[in-house]
Amino acid sequence: MRIAILIPCYNEALTIGKVVRDFKRELPDAEIYVYDNNSRDGTAEVAREAGAIVRRETRQGKGNVVRSMFRDIDADVYVMTDGDDTYPAEFVHELVRPIVAGEADMCIGDRHSDGSYSKENKRPFHNFGNQLVRKLINTLFHADLRDIMTGYRAFSRRFAKTMPIQSEGFEIETEMTLHALDKRFRILEIPIQYRDRPPGSHSKLNTLSDGLRVLKTVFWIFKDYKPLAFFTAVALILFLAGLGVGIPVLYEYFSFGRIAKIPSAILAVGFMVLATNSLTCGFILDTIVRHHRDYYELLQNEFKG
Repeated sequence: MRIAILIPCYNEALTIGKVVRDFKRELPDAEIYVYDNNSRDGTAEVAREAGAIVRRETRQGKGNVVRSMFRDIDADVYVMTDGDDTYPAEFVHELVRPIVAGEADMCIGDRHSDGSYSKENKRPFHNFGNQLVRKLINTLFHADLRDIMTGYRAFSRRFAKTMPIQSEGFEIETEMTLHALDKRFRILEIPIQYRDRPPGSHSKLNTLSDGLRVLKTVFWIFKDYKPLAFFTAVALILFLAGLGVGIPVLYEYFSFGRIAKIPSAILAVGFMVLATNSLTCGFILDTIVRHHRDYYELLQNEFKG
């Protein structure tokens, strides 16, 4: 089977050569693609010298790179990893095997089961952010995944060629997981070891801004994929607000037979109308999403891997 190793890179000249050589050693027949995302440190030259097929993506952001990779490259199995040498290449066999056997559509390199991520990662807020997003997504989709945001994954051709990628940056891993859960792709988690970047290599992640972008992605996908739950929650908030404003008005009417707080009465009615509209929108959009899922399933049936 044709196996493609996909490595998005931005200023990883210090480590990319070792990453390419490690994967060539583990999978000598695989094609290794390094997509240079406007690096200024010679990443492309180092990767090319190590034996990788080097291409360039000028649109900045990991999501943009992965979109181009999935569109441009034809293979039976896709393996995505990072160019910073944090994911050991020797685990690639465990990730690829279920895809080749037809047992999974996406295999996730789980960094948390053996505790290596919390031990090696020197950014405590990243650990907190990972746990927060994991709990949100598992609650939202009734799942039990351990690692939502890992960058070490293997995909079937069907998954890679039918996933619509909307993200531009590092939230791409979260989007992949959410898409797989929503469309009922087969997901398998493979425990791996994680190691921190070597000395001199610096992370491109920003804990605050990238964390907010991931939460924003979860929020919008919650709205798009679970509209009934989303708009029901909005309706409940509006209903409680209307109740809070309206109870004193009702108490005044039943006690004295008149309403002096006319603005409060109008505001309460407005909240209740908005709550009703929100709930109605939820039902309508939920029906549309269900039809979209049916259409997606039909497209999957027509897909030829």
